[in-house]
Amino acid sequence: MGDPKRKRKKYDTPRVPWTTQGLEEELRTIGDYGLRNKRELWVHKTEVSRYRKTARELLGKTAEERGKLEAELLEKLQRLGLTAKGSTIDNVLDLTVNDLLERRLQTIVYRMGLAKTAQQARQLITHGHIAVGGKVVRTPSYAVKREEEKFIAYNPFSPLSTSDHPTRVSIDTVQSTRKMKEAEAEFEGET
Repeated sequence: MGDPKRKRKKYDTPRVPWTTQGLEEELRTIGDYGLRNKRELWVHKTEVSRYRKTARELLGKTAEERGKLEAELLEKLQRLGLTAKGSTIDNVLDLTVNDLLERRLQTIVYRMGLAKTAQQARQLITHGHIAVGGKVVRTPSYAVKREEEKFIAYNPFSPLSTSDHPTRVSIDTVQSTRKMKEAEAEFEGET
């Protein structure tokens, strides 16, 4: 039924791959976020650089030319949780790869306390133990939108959904972590 699409690389490699500082930074990031390999990191770095490139191009246009495009870009980044409401193009230029890695499902599952380590969070996701809004998501790099964040939980059909499973983190820990995060968000909103 037609030819399959040509596969293309979704990442750019570093210009200077063998610097000590660059290697140490990459390894530290991979360890902190539980990434499988450097390719995953490079994909996210490329994605951030594309957002920043679009923002730079918009700054070079006149106000009437960039009005609609700027609103679309900012709305997309707000939906993904990369920028806050009322942010500007300058905030897009301040994005880092860590901002994008914090929005991955794997990182959010670990930060919520559903897994003990980032690596365990990756395993739980790929094995189908985590659901987002009632749907099983098996992709650790799934970009979680702000409104989906509160619907992340154990899959109800998973053995981990019962509270007596030895691998499961206690539900009290998860609830207290969520309450702390909500309190932090309210505190940041007040200041």
